[in-house]
Amino acid sequence: METTGCVHIRNAVIGLAVISLLSACSSGPKVSMFRANPAQTGEYSTANLPQVKELKWKFKTQAEVNASPVLLHDTVYIGSNDHHLYAIDLNSGGAKWQYKTGNKVSATALVVDNSVYAASQDGKLYALDALSGAAQWQFTTGGAIFASPGYSNGSIYLTSTDNNLYAVDAVSGNEQWRFNASTPIYSSPAVSAELVLFGTQEGFLYAINRNTGQELWRFKTNGAIYSSPAIRDDTVYFGSDDNRLYAVNIRTGQERWHINTLAPVTSSPAVSDKQVFVGSQDNRLYAASLSERHTQWKFMTEDWVNASPIINDGIVYFASYDKHLYAVDAEKGNLKWKFKVESRIYSSPLIHNGVVIFGSFDGNVYALN
Repeated sequence: METTGCVHIRNAVIGLAVISLLSACSSGPKVSMFRANPAQTGEYSTANLPQVKELKWKFKTQAEVNASPVLLHDTVYIGSNDHHLYAIDLNSGGAKWQYKTGNKVSATALVVDNSVYAASQDGKLYALDALSGAAQWQFTTGGAIFASPGYSNGSIYLTSTDNNLYAVDAVSGNEQWRFNASTPIYSSPAVSAELVLFGTQEGFLYAINRNTGQELWRFKTNGAIYSSPAIRDDTVYFGSDDNRLYAVNIRTGQERWHINTLAPVTSSPAVSDKQVFVGSQDNRLYAASLSERHTQWKFMTEDWVNASPIINDGIVYFASYDKHLYAVDAEKGNLKWKFKVESRIYSSPLIHNGVVIFGSFDGNVYALN
């Protein structure tokens, strides 16, 4: 997420280790990525949108927009199932450029300084010039890529349905290492100081050494894991098709606690210092207390909540297949506003200086203010 001036490092202590959750200031790169930071907590710190006053702009693509937006250089980057990655002017909603890949772009892009990285279901990761869209390099996997790439300290972490987690040099596009999980991977990797964590279709959450690619532990659930994990302090949070949200110790791989929902949890959780929020296919958004380890409230919609929520200054923003984007109070779960579009929403919203941006199955990218 771009801020005025620079993006500052936010630190979380794990034992004696310190995790950098967001990119550095003048001494480091500016980064915009899925779920806001390498730990994928879904936390933003910018001006809220307490009420929707108007549609700022709407940008039309030629197919469903399942990807979530990222923002840097006053530019929104977002993929579409029409095979393109689009660069859209934040203020006007006009196209700056577009780049065609070989298949659907349902994964959220990654932006690091002047490069944008787009993963496509054609099995390739594309590195492009963020300002012009010119191709820089391609990295090819053996399967379709549905998950968004992670990033930390010059390395991109990429999962594929070819069963592999890859570490790729962000500058050269060279492979650093790979880990084979023996099953397709749809979960986006979360990155801590030492670990890369992701879920698999076989129901395992894996913890991999970030530097060597060696497995440290795995945790078994009773369903496939499409949810992408979020790391807060020494705990990782993620959902499973076994209808649960889990909290697992990242040092030991042992379960701390879980909450039950009434249907699969493919939504990726958002975590603050007090609460974790996640959607379920039982049509609800759940809020659980980190300290009390139980469900605090549930917010009912009219269809599946597969999209991943975000948190900004006490407000949770999330979307439902019922065609609405919702804003609810984080503490009590009270509705602040909702906005209806023409079709389902799977895209996770992004908020920047009082503007909320998201995509829809109707092929549009929306900006509200």
